[in-house]
Amino acid sequence: MLIRTLGAKCVGIDAAIVTVETHIDKGIGIHLVGLADVAVKESLLRTTTALQAIGYHIPGKRIIINLAPADIHKNGSGYDLPIAVGIIAASEQCELPLAERMLLMGELGLDGSVRDVPGGLAVAELVGREGLDGIVLPVCSAQEAAELEGTRVYGVDNLMDVVRILSGREDCSECLTRPLPSAGASMTDIPDFGDILGMGSVKRGMEIAAGGAHNVAMVGPPGSGKSSLAKALSGILPPMTREESLVTSKIFSIAGKGNLRHGLMGQRPFRAPHYSASLAAIIGGGAGDNIMPGEVSLAQNGVLFLDEAAQMPRNVIEALRGPMEDRKVVISRLKAKVEYPASFMLVLASNPCPCGYWGVGDRCTCTPSQRLAYLSRLSGPIMDRIDLQLHVPSLPAADLARIKAEGKREESSAEVAKRVAAAREIQKRRFAGTGIFTNSEMNNKQIERYCPLTEDCSDLLISLMEKLGLSMRAYFRIIKVARTIADLEGCPAILQRHISEAAAYRFLDRMPVL
Repeated sequence: MLIRTLGAKCVGIDAAIVTVETHIDKGIGIHLVGLADVAVKESLLRTTTALQAIGYHIPGKRIIINLAPADIHKNGSGYDLPIAVGIIAASEQCELPLAERMLLMGELGLDGSVRDVPGGLAVAELVGREGLDGIVLPVCSAQEAAELEGTRVYGVDNLMDVVRILSGREDCSECLTRPLPSAGASMTDIPDFGDILGMGSVKRGMEIAAGGAHNVAMVGPPGSGKSSLAKALSGILPPMTREESLVTSKIFSIAGKGNLRHGLMGQRPFRAPHYSASLAAIIGGGAGDNIMPGEVSLAQNGVLFLDEAAQMPRNVIEALRGPMEDRKVVISRLKAKVEYPASFMLVLASNPCPCGYWGVGDRCTCTPSQRLAYLSRLSGPIMDRIDLQLHVPSLPAADLARIKAEGKREESSAEVAKRVAAAREIQKRRFAGTGIFTNSEMNNKQIERYCPLTEDCSDLLISLMEKLGLSMRAYFRIIKVARTIADLEGCPAILQRHISEAAAYRFLDRMPVL
């Protein structure tokens, strides 16, 4: 008897149906075909043991299981569930009429329990696209999948529940998973701008970066507050839209990261990999065709913070050039080619020299050539893609004591976030129907259209470019930053003061290293 059940394979942030064909005939042995990897082949041992644990027997005949299409590699343990259901139905131990219209995904324990597998959200989206009747997932994965409207999602924790659902003879409404009410984003672990004393010009630069989703680099000595400022940036960004939350949650689901059992992600991701992270960890990669998203994709719609950027391997830093421009990353292997979204705000932080104390009195012990070589690790093409370059000086103890004595209240993240949200709303209206949403995404033609300069502004910008020796790429970056500064003020036109302030945030271009 031939039985077909449905599984799925994740490809990038999407999924494709895998048909599991189970045929039982005369002979002996269990045979699995269809380009399955080791984890899938091990499924036979898990599945047969789990079936026996819940009271089903393994037929003493030949069982052939085919994973179609046969020319696509199958990996992971998510095929346990459709294989087990196929054996039950093909051996006629139980009629499961709903099996051919329900997508099944989950790993089986030896006791018949159903364990979580990555990619539940992407697979649930496939169900709606293919017009299937529903999907059966482990309880942990079911909650994230239930956020998709119009998809019947059953959450199960053991194989017996799966049999009950697919038999259609019992009321299994208690297994239906429903969306949870939105709880909003939790900001409890994010530093508040109001708790960071001083640093007025740097915090202003971070506000501008958030206002237009601009990339930013911070240079300063150890302990000056670069990491705290980067973390606080997440607290002034606007909440994710549902579309942004869905894409970001799909990436985390496929990567098996985070906790999505409470629904879609509400808080923008903040990723801070160690400076020793490999190229595959940052960009993405994996063995064979099992290509997983890297940090550039896990930071989708959020912040990618690279501390000690000048100490990162040169090839890793240079590999960021493509994702920064294209807002996506394409990973090619011999057996596969996968595309992941990679639209993120990049925040680089670095010391000014190997010892870290150049510019702090006479504490620096580095030679001029050492300083030059250190900052040269951040190449020109990378720095040209950074819209704001900020100097983060250490706050002297006397200044810190004076600020505390004055008792002046620092502006909170909530207050800054209101201005950022207003600026983003202006940009949303400006770019309606263009496919972009923020000033940082404008190309050169769009800059000419949306950022006209008066003759005085143009002359000032050219003068500043010549004085600082900036490239044409930096020319357009300054205009984009000036447009964001004007948006934060609610000003429809770019003025000279906006150009001057934007050019002031090119610290590395005017920083003497000798």
